[in-house]
Amino acid sequence: MHLLIDILRNSILITGLVTVMMMMIESVNIESKGLVFKGLKNTRIGQVVIAALLGSVPGCMGGFATVSLYTHGLFSFGALIAMMIASSGDEAFMMMAMIPDKALVIFMILFVVAVVAGVLVDQIRDRIHSRKCHKADHSGCGPKPDCQEGYTVHENEEHGHGGQGKEGRHFGWKRIVMFVGLAMFIAALASGGLSHDHSHEEAMIGEGHGLEINLLSEDWMNIMFAGLSVIVLIVLIFASDHFIEEHLWSHIVRKHLPTIFAWTFGVLLLVGIGLQYIDFDRWISDNTAMMILLAALIGIIPESGPHMLFVTLFAAGIVPLPVLLASSISQDGHASIPLLAESKKAFFVAKAINFAIALIIGYGYLLIFSA
Repeated sequence: MHLLIDILRNSILITGLVTVMMMMIESVNIESKGLVFKGLKNTRIGQVVIAALLGSVPGCMGGFATVSLYTHGLFSFGALIAMMIASSGDEAFMMMAMIPDKALVIFMILFVVAVVAGVLVDQIRDRIHSRKCHKADHSGCGPKPDCQEGYTVHENEEHGHGGQGKEGRHFGWKRIVMFVGLAMFIAALASGGLSHDHSHEEAMIGEGHGLEINLLSEDWMNIMFAGLSVIVLIVLIFASDHFIEEHLWSHIVRKHLPTIFAWTFGVLLLVGIGLQYIDFDRWISDNTAMMILLAALIGIIPESGPHMLFVTLFAAGIVPLPVLLASSISQDGHASIPLLAESKKAFFVAKAINFAIALIIGYGYLLIFSA
C-alpha cells in the first residue's frame, strides 16, 4: 500500500508538472505570436545548448520542459539527447550533498558531452534524412514533430490569448475544472504533499556501507513550481474562451494529460515492484569495466533510486569516476517518462544513443587516465 501511494503521488506530481510546463509554453507562444519558438526553430545549436542547460537543472523540471518542446516539434532530436545526457534527475541533489567539491566538475563534463553529442546527432540525422529525400526525389521534405498540432498561433490570436478582445471570455465548466484542479495541485505542492519519498531509496543504498545520506531539500523546487502554476492559474482567469477550449483543454488536458498519467503510473509501478525483488548490492564488483557496463545498463531504467547507488559508491571511494559518469549520462531520472507516453520510438532510440555514449565516455575515460 505504501508503494502504491508513493507511485500515485509521484505520478500526479510528474503529470502535473508536465501539464503546467505545456500550458506555460502554450501561453508564451501565443503571447509572443510564435516569435519565441520560431527563433528556436531556426538554430539547431541554440536548441541543443538550451536543452543541455535545462537538463543541468537539478531534478526533473528542465527535462519535462525539454520533452514538451521536443514532442511539439520545437526542439530537435539532438536537443532531446543533450537534455537526457546533461540531466542527472534527483541524483543531482545527492551529488551536491555528498560530493559538493566534485559535483560541479561532473555537471560541467556532462554539459560539454551533452552539447557535443546533441550537435553530432542532429548532423547525422540531417544527413540521413537528406539522402532518403534525395533518393525518393521528395523536395522540401523535413522532420515532423511527434505532436502534429504543435504549438501553433491561429489567425484570430494576433492580439494575445486567442483574441480575447474579439470573443471575450466566459467561466464555463472547462475553465472551472482546470482552475480547481490546478489550485489543488498548487496546494499539494506548497504543502509538500507531492514531495518525492526517498526513504526506500536511502535505505537501499545506505545499508551496509556505513554512510549517512543527507539529500538537499526539494521544498524550494516545489515552491518554484507552485509559483509557475500560479501564473498559469492567472492565465486561466484572463484567457479567451478559444485559448482555454482549443489550446489548453482540447490539446493539453484531453490529448496529453491522460496518456502521460497512464504511462507514468504504469512505468513507476513496474519499476517499483521490480526493485522489491532485485538486490543491486549483489551486482557490485571490483571490476571497473564491468561496473561501467552495469551503470550504463541500470541507467536505462526511467526512475530515481537505482542510480543513487553509484553516487554513494563513488562518494565512499568504492568505484572510480568513469562509473559515475556512465551512470549519469545513461540515466535521466523521471524526465524521460513523459517522452515514453508521447513517442515510444523516440524514447527507445534516445535511450539507446545515451547508453552508447555512456559506454564511450566511461571506457574512454578509463583507457586514457589509466594508461
